Amino acid sequence: MNNKVLLDNLRSIPDFPKKGINFRDVTTLYQNAECVKIMLDELEAIYKDKGITKIVGIESRGFIMASALAGRLGCGIVLARKPGKLPSTVIKESFSKEYGVDTIEMHLDSIDENDVVLIHDDLLATGGTAKAAYKLVQHFKPKKVYINFIIEIKDEGLHGRDLFEGIELTTLLTI
Repeated sequence: MNNKVLLDNLRSIPDFPKKGINFRDVTTLYQNAECVKIMLDELEAIYKDKGITKIVGIESRGFIMASALAGRLGCGIVLARKPGKLPSTVIKESFSKEYGVDTIEMHLDSIDENDVVLIHDDLLATGGTAKAAYKLVQHFKPKKVYINFIIEIKDEGLHGRDLFEGIELTTLLTI
């Protein structure tokens, strides 16, 4: 989609969090009311007729648009969080990152087989976190799963999309 207003408001920070990484900072999109409206309008247009019943927001920036979109679509939101942040019984999935291993968790009673789920996060790069969230969601055997990101990074040789072959995956910006 690559909306010009969104691209013009996206900040890039070289060498963050470490040398050689060009960090794409979505906070500049969130602090601009026009950008928020554009993102929500585009997401609603994509998913309004898909029968979404739950949106899984991935910690932490994924919570922002997942919550706003859930309000627009009239569906629930499920949090995929770092370990120890959810108060009830959880399932967990570990994944490799470029600098170690991490884990995300979801409540064991958050999704069921009647749900149509949208997994949302701000950025797709290597895809490790989103793949772990997808594996957690698959545990519940929902009717259907969709995946969305605000930004997909391809310009640095990253191929996160390849982890989701056969799954409907959309992004608002591809860089």
